[in-house]
Order: sequence, then structure tokens, then C-alpha cells
Amino acid sequence: MKRLTFIAVAVATLSTLLAPASGQAQDQYPSKTIRFVVPYPPGGPTDLMARLLQSEMQTRLGVTVIVDNKGGAGGNTGSGEVAKTSPADGYTLLLAASGPMAVNATLFRSMPFNPLTDLAPVIQISSFPLVLEVNPKLGVKTVKELIAVAKNNKPELSFASAGNGTPQHLAGEIFNTQMDIKMAHIPYRGAGPALNDLLGGQVNVMFDILGSSLQYIQAGKLTPLAVTSAKRSPALPNVPTMAEAGVPGYEITGWHGIAVRSGTPAPVIEKLNSTFNAIFKDPKFRERWEALGTPVVGGTAAQFGELIKSESIRLGKVVKAAGVTVD
Repeated sequence: MKRLTFIAVAVATLSTLLAPASGQAQDQYPSKTIRFVVPYPPGGPTDLMARLLQSEMQTRLGVTVIVDNKGGAGGNTGSGEVAKTSPADGYTLLLAASGPMAVNATLFRSMPFNPLTDLAPVIQISSFPLVLEVNPKLGVKTVKELIAVAKNNKPELSFASAGNGTPQHLAGEIFNTQMDIKMAHIPYRGAGPALNDLLGGQVNVMFDILGSSLQYIQAGKLTPLAVTSAKRSPALPNVPTMAEAGVPGYEITGWHGIAVRSGTPAPVIEKLNSTFNAIFKDPKFRERWEALGTPVVGGTAAQFGELIKSESIRLGKVVKAAGVTVD
């Protein structure tokens, strides 16, 4: 009896000693370099978001933040690395995009991770429309003119995207389906390379994030035909919505957020969430952020989690209706 009592006391004492150490480690977070994984190549809108956040995170968290571009497989490569191989300690963050988080599970025949179970949401950071744009050399200025050229198939039209499963890809496939046309999809390893080829005339059409294309539209290097949101964009007030341009019921938007590997301690996620919300409250940062073509979002980790779940269902239905799959 005395031996059992001694063991019980020893276990209780050990638990008491270990509990504060664990709590203290979380209270000291972060205490080393944070890796910020972007699942697309440098130069695109997702990468630009990470670069804007990088300096703010370093200032507010007091540690070095390294942006690590891991493009490939429509965002699955980088996202899967965070979901499956990174430690669940908050020192590897994912810039989570709507493609790998909500579209790819339906689009791809196999997935290297499950975004609903392998990743933990931290915060939503963007919500943006796309703009349907063409190279001016194509000679079309309206959506109806584009459809007429596509149906005539002379010249054969192609549309660029940031990769399979991205909002740019999905937007083009839905347009093909609704208008009964066959523009060829040309996937790139990110929006930057796709936009470069659109500007160069190697491809004809692109649905792109407004923020990354706006400067080229304003310079006359790209012709905007419509925006994919339900309402017109304040940045392009004279450009109609897809519905106004003759594609009834067409609406698609993309979004980004921050995620970490599932199992990351709740206090760490709370610390990250409060840090990002504080960044978005800064008026100067908000101005720079909104120049990318997205309003400031923010909110709780739970709210972002609900968005991922609901969008997985909604966009999954869209993918199935369009009949698009990727091996």
C-alpha cells in the first residue's frame, strides 16, 4: 500500500513539474524562425500577399520569417508538405489558397492530404473577384465578342491559369461549360508565368486576380471584359459583371487564409490569429493590402474553418457540374 501511495505521489509530482514547462514553451512562442510556405512560384498574387505579411509578422512576432515558395500540382505540393511533414508547432505556416483547400479534393483523382483534417485554420486573409481579360491583339472588347470568336474557333482560343485547381482554372472551365465553347486550358506553375504569356500573346485569355492585372489593364496592355463577382469592382467601375455581360448566374470568387498542421497547440493558433488581426487593423497596411484587389477580411480561426467546409461543398458541386478532372 505504501509503495502504491509513493508511486501515485511521484506521478502527481512529475505531472506538476512538466505542466508548467509545456505551458511556458507555448507562452514563449515564437522563439525561433518561422517558415511561411507559399504553394505557388514567386511573382504571383499569392506570393505578393506573403511578402507583404512577412515584414509585418517579423515586426510583431520578433522573429525571422522566411517565405518558402513550393509550387506544383495546383498548390497541392506545398500545401501537402505543411499538412503531412511539417511539425505541428506553429513554426511552419501555409498561405492557404481556395484551390488546394476547397477545389482540388474534387478536381484531382487523388490528393496527398485532406485539407479538412490535416490542416488547422488560423485566419482568412482575402476574398477577391477575378477579371476576364484578353490580349488586345485578339481584337475583342466584350464577352459576347469573345464567345463568338470561340464558337468560330478561328483563331483557336486558349486560356491561361495559375495551375490546375486554381480559381483561374475553375473560372475558365465554368465559362466553357456555360457558353458551350472549348477554349483550351493552359496551366502554368503560378499566376506570374501565366500573366507573362498573356501579355506576350502566347495565350489569348485569362481569368486573373484583379490586383495582379490592374496595372496592365490601366496601361492598356490587357483588355478587361468582365469581373466574376456579383457586383462591379470599385477598381474597374466601367467593367460589367459576367451576368451583366451576358453570362447569367455566373459568379466565382477566390480566397486565401493562413493554416498550420493539425495538432498545433490552440494557444499558438490563438497567438497567430491575434497577430494577423492586429496587422489588418493598421490603416497603412490595409491600404497596401487593398491595392492587391482584395478587401481586408480577418476574423476567428473558427470562421475560417467554416468557410473551408462550406466552400469545399459549394465548389465541389461546381467542379462536378463542369465535368473537370485532373489526373
